[in-house]
Amino acid sequence: MDLLLILTYAALCVGIFKVFKIPLNKWTVPTAVLGGVVLIGALLLLMNYNHPFTPMAREVYVSTPIVPSVRGPVTEVPVTPNQMLQKGDVLFRLDDTRYREARDQADAQREAAQAERDRTFSAFKRYEEGFKKGGAFTELELDNRRQVYFAAEATLTAAQSALEKAEYDLSETVVRAPDDGYVTQVALRPGMMAVPLPLRPVMVFIHKDQSMLIGAFNQKSLLRLREGHDAEVIFEAIPGRVFKGKVDQVLPNIAEGQVQATGQLLSSDLLLRRGRSFVSVVLEEDLDQYQLPDGAHAEIAVYSDSFTHVSIIRRVLLRMKSWQNYLFLEH
Repeated sequence: MDLLLILTYAALCVGIFKVFKIPLNKWTVPTAVLGGVVLIGALLLLMNYNHPFTPMAREVYVSTPIVPSVRGPVTEVPVTPNQMLQKGDVLFRLDDTRYREARDQADAQREAAQAERDRTFSAFKRYEEGFKKGGAFTELELDNRRQVYFAAEATLTAAQSALEKAEYDLSETVVRAPDDGYVTQVALRPGMMAVPLPLRPVMVFIHKDQSMLIGAFNQKSLLRLREGHDAEVIFEAIPGRVFKGKVDQVLPNIAEGQVQATGQLLSSDLLLRRGRSFVSVVLEEDLDQYQLPDGAHAEIAVYSDSFTHVSIIRRVLLRMKSWQNYLFLEH
C-alpha cells in the first residue's frame, strides 16, 4: 500500500509538473518530495490509528480431552474420525467384566441388607405393639430392637449407595460424546489400556458451533476498538474474498499480565512482555460452503467511526492482501 501511494503521488506530481510546466530545480523537486512524505505519512498514521489491522487472527475452537471415569482395556472403538456425532453417541467401550461382577455383588448385598432391614423392622413393630399393650416387653427391650432396626436401615442405605456406585462405574465403561461435535486424529485401538488420569486423555473431542474468530491487536489500537464496529476479514485459504463482520467483544484482559500463586517471587521479566489485546469478531456471512478447517488463519481490519474517509486506504490494502493469497509461497 505504501508503494501504491508513493507511485500515485509520483504520477500526480509528474502530471502537475508537465501540465503547469513547472521547472525541475533544487526548490521544486525537494518541495514535491517533502510534500509527499508529509501527506503519505499523515494518511498512513491516520489509517493505522483509526482503522487498526492485525495479521494475527484465527478461528479458534473449543476442544475437550476425553478421559474415562474408570480404567480398563479398550474393547471397541466404533467412532469414525472427523464425522459429526450427536451428544450421547458411543466413542469407545471398555471391558466391563469386573464392573458387572461388582454390580452383581453389590446388588446381592443390597437384597440381603433389605431382607435384614425388613426382618428387624417386623421385630421392632412386634415389640412396640407388645410394649404399648403393657405385655411382656420392657422399654429396654423395645429400645434394643429399635437400635437394631436403625442399624439395619443404615446398612441398607450403605448397600444402596454401593450399588449405585457400581452401576455408575458399569455405565462409565461406555464412553459417550459429551456434546454435538466430532473426534479427530483417533489413535485409540482395542487392547489399549484407558485410565482415568487427566494428564492422559485418549481422544480429543471438538465441539460443534463453538468456534470464535479472534484477532490479536496491538495495544496502541485499543482506543479505536469498540463493540459494534465494522470489521472485514480475509482468510489465507480463501484468496480474493473479503468477508464483512462486527466486533463482538474486546476481551478485558491480556494473558501476559496474569499472576498466579506460586512458591516463587515474581521476576521483572514479567514486565518485558507487551502482549496483545484479543478481539472477537462475528462474521455476517456463512462460510460453510468453503469447508474451512477449524483453526484457519485469518487477518482482520476494524473500521472505527473516526476519520471514516481514511478507511478507504485500509479497505484497498486489505483487498490487495487478499489477492496476494493467490501466490503460493511456502513458509
